[in-house]
Amino acid sequence: MLKNPSERKEVWKTIFLFIVLVFALTFPFHYAIVNLFPSRIYVGAIMWCPAIAAFITLKIKGRKISSLNWNWGNWKYIRLSYFIPALYAIITYLLIWILGFGSLASKASITEWGKELGLFGIGTLSSTSITIIAIILLGTVEVIRASATTLGEEIGWRGFFIYELRKVLSFTGVSVFSGVIWAAWHWPLLVYYSNNVLLEFTTFFIVIISMSFIMAYYTFKSKSLWPAVLFHAVSNVYIQKILPPLTIKTQGAEHWHGENGIMFAIVTCVFGIYFWRKAIKEKL
Repeated sequence: MLKNPSERKEVWKTIFLFIVLVFALTFPFHYAIVNLFPSRIYVGAIMWCPAIAAFITLKIKGRKISSLNWNWGNWKYIRLSYFIPALYAIITYLLIWILGFGSLASKASITEWGKELGLFGIGTLSSTSITIIAIILLGTVEVIRASATTLGEEIGWRGFFIYELRKVLSFTGVSVFSGVIWAAWHWPLLVYYSNNVLLEFTTFFIVIISMSFIMAYYTFKSKSLWPAVLFHAVSNVYIQKILPPLTIKTQGAEHWHGENGIMFAIVTCVFGIYFWRKAIKEKL
């Protein structure tokens, strides 16, 4: 952390310039989603706004885009950045199934899922085969596709933003501050898509701040933005596209499910606390 007051002041100016640019660039697309017909195009554009904001900030400050941590880093952190989000998503749904907030999908539901994924027309497949093929395809091809959009977010949030914050804040401060800003940046989408705004705001903020601790840990350990890109993509795919179709919701327990669900908030919070303690112990 910087100690010189004038240097710290300059860093805070850079941080707030970036934040203002992110929200300003995102506003038209948030408006389009909320007021026009929702489209994946708008979501993809939104996810690239942090990267564009980072590039503009660097240009204004006379710094090169190449100064970001583009190197691939240690493969260990790449592997862990796939494993950890997949693990916490699986634990979330295992608990949902075990505690009776939902149950495993029926053969008919899995068959419908297979149709949506285009797995018919290549012979007769059992529900088990459909499930295995779907998980493999979504866990690889879909993760690669999702990485194209999470790259835009992570260039901004983990490639640029947390490194600026690190100059003036501790690891804890970096994780909390970046998590709050990252979560608040999503608020128009939360308002638009939420059924219970207060509950989902609370759970979403817990999830995002918890993820921020984990992603900051792997970003700083690897000195690379790529683990965060993969981590974000894997988390989205498993919690949005793999596990929900395998689950039948119990009536009255819908608020326990999904990325804004209570169970996901609990599980990610436990993981976040673990990585927070790990980072403190390692003096990160």
